[in-house]
Parts: sequence; structure tokens; C-alpha cells
Amino acid sequence: MQDDLDRIFMQQALKQASFAANAGEVPVGAILVRNGTVISSAFNQPITQSDPSAHAEILALRMAASFDGNYRLPTTTMYVTLEPCVMCCGAMLHARVGRVVYGASDPKTGAAGSVLDVFSIQSINHQTKVQGGIMSAECGQILREFFKDRR
Repeated sequence: MQDDLDRIFMQQALKQASFAANAGEVPVGAILVRNGTVISSAFNQPITQSDPSAHAEILALRMAASFDGNYRLPTTTMYVTLEPCVMCCGAMLHARVGRVVYGASDPKTGAAGSVLDVFSIQSINHQTKVQGGIMSAECGQILREFFKDRR
């Protein structure tokens, strides 16, 4: 049951990633879910916004926190097509996101297990559950196609 829901939400994150690709941004999409309902969605926009922090995860967190009127989002799950970087992992920890589900691993900057494992640090006051590899082939394919077209 949870695997089916994870796939459904990851498909929505992939749709966001395609918006990023169409805008000339690295195709990463994120969906923030609470109790089975999408409360925010976003795609990478650091080029468009001239903002190095405008990653999909950060934008989705900002939108949800603004909507809630609270930066803490403890009952949420973040679905993101690419393993989060250190900045995004830190933001999700500060927001107290309950669970992070990502698609493709990032062997160069991934901070949820590939290069670093920020979420496994037990001394941090909030513990976030992490699951990687959901629809990893599809999530990796959109990235490969994007960078192939750029080379």
C-alpha cells in the first residue's frame, strides 16, 4: 500500500521535474504531502530566480510553511526526484519533515546516503525517516536526457 502511494506521489514529483527541464533548469521536482494530500509542489529554479537556494525542496518547504503559518512540518513526507543535497537536508531537518522519499541517488552531492548521510546523525534533535530508490530509473532518466542534450 505505502509503495503504491510512494509511486503515485513520485510520479507527481516527476511532473514537476519536467517543468524544470522545460524551463532550462536541472530537472528536479518535489512534492510535500500531509495525510495523503499534496500541500505544495515545486521544481528547481535557481537559474530562473538567480537564487542558489531555489532548489525544488526548498521552494516546496517555503510554500507549505507559508500556507501553514508555521515553519515546522512534522507530519509531512517530501517526495523528491533526486537525492537531496546538504542544504535541502538541513532545511528538511529544521522543518521537522517526518519522512523523505527520493528517486535517483546523487553520487556527487547526495546528502541522504551517497556522499554524506545527514539524516543518520543521531545527535540531531529531529530524526527524519529516509527511503531512496523509488522510481529511480525514471528519475535518473530525466536527468540523463537533460544533460545529454546539453553536451
